[in-house]
Amino acid sequence: MFRLTLIIVLAAIAFSCQEPESNLKEKNKKFIFHDPLESWNDGKNKRDIINFVLSTSHKDSANYIPEADRIAVFDNDGTLWSEQPLYFQVFFAVYQIKKMAEDHPEWKENEPFKSVLDEGIKALGHMDMKDLVEIIMVTHANMTSVQFQAEVESWLKADRHPTLNRPFDQLVYQPMLELIEFLKAYQFKVFIVSGGGQDFIRPWATEVYGIPSYQIIGSSIKTSYEVVDGVPTIKRLSEMDFIDDKEGKPVGIYRQIGIKPVICVGNSDGDLQMMEWTHSNAYSSLKIYVHHTDSVREWAYDRDSHIGKFDVALDRALNENWTLIDMAKDWNRIYPFEPEK
Repeated sequence: MFRLTLIIVLAAIAFSCQEPESNLKEKNKKFIFHDPLESWNDGKNKRDIINFVLSTSHKDSANYIPEADRIAVFDNDGTLWSEQPLYFQVFFAVYQIKKMAEDHPEWKENEPFKSVLDEGIKALGHMDMKDLVEIIMVTHANMTSVQFQAEVESWLKADRHPTLNRPFDQLVYQPMLELIEFLKAYQFKVFIVSGGGQDFIRPWATEVYGIPSYQIIGSSIKTSYEVVDGVPTIKRLSEMDFIDDKEGKPVGIYRQIGIKPVICVGNSDGDLQMMEWTHSNAYSSLKIYVHHTDSVREWAYDRDSHIGKFDVALDRALNENWTLIDMAKDWNRIYPFEPEK
């Protein structure tokens, strides 16, 4: 299909040359070929992605998929933006603890807050799950949905990544931004399906990814509806509601989308069940795994990583010939602010 498209473009240009010269410039404008994945190096992976999108969206193709069934799901951490040395939502939680400490003088003596105030991010390395959950709940709950959104937006403006010294929402992958736009151009509906907090992602994802908030699925805490001083309000409670990771991802997709995806993009073992769910679709499907292999421009990690572990799923991707993106080889640019390689 990709070669066929080029042939059609070239034929159209050649045919237009038979017309008067005054008409050529204007007519040829619409025949200029544009690479939809400019930050992707030429190679099999890029060709496979483009061919899949073109063939499944062409009515005369044996692989045609109706628009209503063109669902693409993307993990977020490590797939759409970086995730090292810790998930970015953890940086937000630590930032909030320090910000809230002035109103909680008792935290200077009480754990786990004392360790966070003394050591920052390092303190999380020796905490158990109970302490981590307490930190998340204190920084994410007991406020309204509007208040939480404002806190996330404020953090993004004020905080910086500890080694890259950039706002966290600038550390998104340029090749993935291009892929999302390419899919949308061919009437694929793109969803984020993340183990991260749904309400943590929604305040900024529409502006950064161009994905509306109602197409974002993630982990969530329980909420309640109240009318406060005559104003309808959603209150965030100190209790988990849904974990959108591993087996939870197909469940979240089933609950909120209702049909199986035909494209799935992830980067870790936590995305494997979502890949399996996509693979079971009766339509042709495309499974894409991002392999973090670039220790110079980003980070290199997979099987033994404490963040974004890619072990069992790496074997499945290799054995079943799923599309495996080698960041160092397949991408000539990682971030939007980075010059081409």
